[in-house]
Amino acid sequence: MNKCCVVLLALLPMAAFAYPIDVEKSLDGVKIDYTTYDTYGDMGSITVNNYGDVAAQCKVVFANGPEAPRTRRVQIPAKQSKDVTAKFNRGIIKLRINLDCKPA
Repeated sequence: MNKCCVVLLALLPMAAFAYPIDVEKSLDGVKIDYTTYDTYGDMGSITVNNYGDVAAQCKVVFANGPEAPRTRRVQIPAKQSKDVTAKFNRGIIKLRINLDCKPA
């Protein structure tokens, strides 16, 4: 029993590292899919996949509480993907991402 408790207590710091990520997307006629990652305690990232036959122009806005939002613009060719990251000055508690994509 004691060994089980020690193992559970040892895993607590790893569970505290992850943070929730909310994504709001606006896709105007493009076939886009995404995957989010909690890269580090103060850095978030998203992989944007373009499954369509036309290139997509995307604007990604990362928001972390009271800090100024980080805006990234990326053009994704047809049938390819791009990674987009943002680093913040403080640790992320909850990351909100706004993904807005249009045909290029």
